[in-house]
Amino acid sequence: MGWTDERVESLKKLWLDGLSASQIAKQLGGVTRNAVIGKVHRLGLSGRAAPSQPARPVFKAPRPPRPAATTQPAQRRVEVVQPQAPTPAPVVYVEEPGSATVLTLGAHMCKWPIGDPSADGFTFCGRRTGPDGPYCGEHARVAYQPQQPRKRSGATDLARSLRRYI
Repeated sequence: MGWTDERVESLKKLWLDGLSASQIAKQLGGVTRNAVIGKVHRLGLSGRAAPSQPARPVFKAPRPPRPAATTQPAQRRVEVVQPQAPTPAPVVYVEEPGSATVLTLGAHMCKWPIGDPSADGFTFCGRRTGPDGPYCGEHARVAYQPQQPRKRSGATDLARSLRRYI
């Protein structure tokens, strides 16, 4: 179906009333949304009364009231904090040059680097590795620190974090 003068006039009126291209295509019948957009563009109809928007509810439902505080006094819960054993400080010592180089390093040799990789005296530990891992027992203790226990949060921390969601 072609664009007659009558259809073009109704297109202009609907476009200036603020209808969307899809709505105009439905009212005119026989044309697609893209055909309406193309014709509007060719006619140079840029100004519109107001863009069509989906109906949005203006009224927001109020939140339900918070439950009233109980009349009984809340029981205080006292947490006893166990003193944590101090973590042992890592032993700092100067490594002696290892017995393995990149060329002599084997599958079951400790791969702990000793020295600066860019220096000539760079070596690896070279001792026999433990059952699991690429390091000997001494270097494995340095490389793999035990997991520190997490701080237990008290009731105040719980209340503080819940306030974000209420």
